[in-house]
Amino acid sequence: MSPRDERRDAMLKRAAAIRAAGGFEQALKQGTLPRIADVSLSEAVVLGLLRQGVRAFVGVFGHGTTAVGEVLRHYQEAGLVRTYAVRHEIEAAHAAMALRWVCGEKAAVFTSIGPGALQAFSGALAAASDGIGVWHVYGDETTQDEGPNMQQIPRHEQGLFTRLFGTMGDAYSLHTPEAVFSALRRGGSRVDHPWNPGPFFLLLPMNVQARILTGFRLDALPSEARMSVGPAAPGPALEDAADALSKARRILVKLGRGALGAGPEIEALLDRVQGVAVHTPIATGIVPASHPANMGVGGSKGSICGNYAMENADLLLAVGTRFVCQSDSSRTGYPRVERVITVNPDPFTANHYARNTPLVGDAAATLRLLLERLRDHRPPREARSWRRECGARRKEWERFKAERFSHPCLVDPVWGRQVLTQPAAIRVGLDWTRRNDAVAFFDAGDVQANGFQIAQDEAPGRTITETGASYMGFAVSALLASAMATSSYRAVAFSGDGSFMMNPQILIDAVQHRACGTILLLDNRRMAAISGLQRAQYDAEFATSDDVEVDYVKMAEAVSGVQALHGGFSPASLRRALDKAGQYQGLSLIHVPVYFGPNPLGGLGAFGRWNVGSWAENTERLRHDIGL
Repeated sequence: MSPRDERRDAMLKRAAAIRAAGGFEQALKQGTLPRIADVSLSEAVVLGLLRQGVRAFVGVFGHGTTAVGEVLRHYQEAGLVRTYAVRHEIEAAHAAMALRWVCGEKAAVFTSIGPGALQAFSGALAAASDGIGVWHVYGDETTQDEGPNMQQIPRHEQGLFTRLFGTMGDAYSLHTPEAVFSALRRGGSRVDHPWNPGPFFLLLPMNVQARILTGFRLDALPSEARMSVGPAAPGPALEDAADALSKARRILVKLGRGALGAGPEIEALLDRVQGVAVHTPIATGIVPASHPANMGVGGSKGSICGNYAMENADLLLAVGTRFVCQSDSSRTGYPRVERVITVNPDPFTANHYARNTPLVGDAAATLRLLLERLRDHRPPREARSWRRECGARRKEWERFKAERFSHPCLVDPVWGRQVLTQPAAIRVGLDWTRRNDAVAFFDAGDVQANGFQIAQDEAPGRTITETGASYMGFAVSALLASAMATSSYRAVAFSGDGSFMMNPQILIDAVQHRACGTILLLDNRRMAAISGLQRAQYDAEFATSDDVEVDYVKMAEAVSGVQALHGGFSPASLRRALDKAGQYQGLSLIHVPVYFGPNPLGGLGAFGRWNVGSWAENTERLRHDIGL
């Protein structure tokens, strides 16, 4: 038997031992998996990821990852991992992110060197922006500098990919294979970070992937990182925050995704101080939409009631939010706020505003300390009036939306007939997801903005809107995660025609990997969010639409296994199409022509400010006048 065959047989025995024992740890304890073995670097990486809970690998193989692919082939045959070969690296990055976001399951994105790695790196912007931990395993240039490698960055300098990818998160190139222990430990610390997870880029030089590490300590591979954050430290800051909350009359609690898990404490605090809550688009459901203190989303694309609360509060309690430009109207969202209390484990974020008391710690644990200090607090009459005042604005917002829902169709000049408006189509789609316990993914653009204004979630995790990077094509790519999850679920991707065409290969990959879900394709033949912004700022639109007719139903029908449907021109016809899609065990695409134009009933509008384009001068002046 050749040495290569001997190494392959030894690898097969290790995989079989892990499978028979029920896991890596069990095999070590039983002694069926040797503590010391001769393994290739690629197998060491796969074993290390396996020990840290990674079971799904998604990406595109190339000449820069053939050795990794060979290890994954054997470990998949042993039933230890699942490999999903797709047709675009950005799709892989977004599917892995969605799997972690929705199901909490870790995945590794794999790709080759060069363009493939740069595509996946671009897709990782979403995970970095939204705080989702994902492994990225890429090929890298060879270590002996024998000459330029095809697809490396064309400069006479090594380590350029490490420097580039490190700007998005953390990166480690295994120039020295024996450093794999440190690389995996650092990676685990990033993807499982207790309050700031994100992508980790593990780079494998092409010439070392197959190198044999003799006498390798399998038991030294790092285990899954299980880290947590405690409450803010007791002291003057905590007492000062409690005192400020007891004296304020118009309290606003602004919620970001960092408030996840603190819902009961937030509800208790809102009732204790008679404050109101406004959430960012990424934080729907942390406080149920039905709670009387929930004013919905706020910011440059906020709600009437959410923005009213932001405009008129005198104290801001910011919990787990990063103050993204749109969510706080480019730092002008709180013109009457006199005091800020920020609860966040990140000291830089916790110290963002002026007139601020930073409480550096976990949201739920820190709020419990505040509640204890406010246990005897009785809110003043003005605070109760504040709750009623905001509640009246909430009713106004409900009437505003109801008027649009009651006029679901408008005549559109492009389609030459009455078609559904986006608010009406999204309302029908969201109602369907709630009735059928499906997850709603939203793509970037006008669909996204209307979506998070309409969404009313009673629990988190039902509406996934990627607003951190606002990445076109995220939602349709995220559908692949339904095939990757250990417990299957149904999802609907709400996507505009522009976003869909960024990643249409999901039509093929969803069939290949048996994803189950629906693409609700809202087609207005343009980038409506930008057309609308151009009109609002300059009274004209430019280069954000086209005259090319696309039959998306025929496009979807061309892929065997995809159910292609027309959503029609009314709420009733769209409901029928959604019901039909829901009965299909696979991917469905529903094409829905939608309205774009100046009629205010065609959208939900904007009620905040934003530091872009022609608005920048006034917004910046206001920001400095407020001085917050």
